Amino acid sequence: MCKDDRGRAGVVAAICSFVFWGMAPVYWKQVAHVPAFEVLCHRILWSLFFVGIMLSIRSNWGAFKNIFSSKKTMLLLTMSGLLVGGNWGLYIWAVNHDMVLQTSLGYYITPLVSMLLGVVIFKDTIRPIQLCAVLLAAAGVATQVVMVGSLPWVSLALAISFGLYGLLRKLADVESLAGLMFETVLLIPFVLIYLGHLELQGAASFLHVDRLTDMYLMGAGVITSLPLLWFAFAACRLRLTTLGLLQYIAPSLAFMQGVFLFNEPFTMGHLFTFMFIWSALALYSGEGWLQRSRKLVHAEEM
Repeated sequence: MCKDDRGRAGVVAAICSFVFWGMAPVYWKQVAHVPAFEVLCHRILWSLFFVGIMLSIRSNWGAFKNIFSSKKTMLLLTMSGLLVGGNWGLYIWAVNHDMVLQTSLGYYITPLVSMLLGVVIFKDTIRPIQLCAVLLAAAGVATQVVMVGSLPWVSLALAISFGLYGLLRKLADVESLAGLMFETVLLIPFVLIYLGHLELQGAASFLHVDRLTDMYLMGAGVITSLPLLWFAFAACRLRLTTLGLLQYIAPSLAFMQGVFLFNEPFTMGHLFTFMFIWSALALYSGEGWLQRSRKLVHAEEM
């Protein structure tokens, strides 16, 4: 495949993954009648089957087995598994409690959290415009506290947990599918115990509500894993700048759903909050793009 074809394939895969993630609230709303923790358990359970099938198709079980040769990698993936499980659960709970706008805000903030983690952990240099972006994001959060009267704790929890998850996966340096398989295997014992308890108590939803509910719960594995596959495919073929700009498709779609589809409250306080965050992201993305452009020009001149 030539370079241009690889780039186009990467863009298509990235757009597919971010559209899937962005439209996820519509899917989770279909199981709003099922307790969020039970939905989370099915999300993990059926992800295990789907990821296992994909590992078999790609003949990539070797990468999964290699994880067990390093205690450090196992520890990092254990922590990342607990983090992503909590992130998934909170996201489902928030969507089904009419907080789609807060989830959108959280995933807008995530790149800035990742940048700050890079500064703290890897001693990355924070440039003046990047610092301005962080201060604008902080101003956005403060605006919501003052004008709306509440701290966007769901947004902050989602951003921090996913930022930390990305950090741990970077440190683990494991192939995406193999790492996800380890994380789901780690959580499966707790999932089975909880689902078994629900079944014994007569409180389980799966196979006890209707076939459509069963299909949505089983489909949670595909909804979880397929966009991750597309994202991994795209990440190998695109510049980080391109991938970074495309990632805003997901929270933008969630934002539009929250406002126009689910009719969540959207006051002037919310508008000012998002305007601060959008301005921060414009600065952050624009500055990153300029820095990379200058490096490319400098490299060509040499």
